[in-house]
Amino acid sequence: MKSFVKILYLLILVALVGFTLVINEDNITEPLATEEVSSVNENVITADRSLVEYVDKGSMKASWYGPGFHGNKTANGEHYDQMSFTAAHKSLKFGTLLKITNPKNNKSIVVRINDRGPYVAGRDLDLSKAAALSLGMVRRGVAKVKVEEIKIVGLDNPNLN
Repeated sequence: MKSFVKILYLLILVALVGFTLVINEDNITEPLATEEVSSVNENVITADRSLVEYVDKGSMKASWYGPGFHGNKTANGEHYDQMSFTAAHKSLKFGTLLKITNPKNNKSIVVRINDRGPYVAGRDLDLSKAAALSLGMVRRGVAKVKVEEIKIVGLDNPNLN
């Protein structure tokens, strides 16, 4: 029973770390809703002193996987949920956030890398079923998509002062 509780605490910790950005409270003077948000250029948006940057990774051939793998462990150790917005890639670091755009319909989503694959020649990215549904590619099964890595530059960046 104690090992089950420890595993549960570890899973909760991993989930919190995976989905939480650390914010330096000393640099926050008012809520984000009242702070000025301005567009620096097409690829960079600033809010207060944090920065989100989209790094173009080019086009990739994406497929999707779902029912046969639902509930199985992914390469990073979490259980695969076909209805979460996740993806598998052969070499990108676990936790990497990607903005995926289907150029055929201009639909975009954000996924988190949590698995390795795909293991079919000529494919670069395996999306969860939820991601594929949102992009409108479930029926075809495979689509060429535009991929951008989402980089978050911390509040401590001296170039933002």
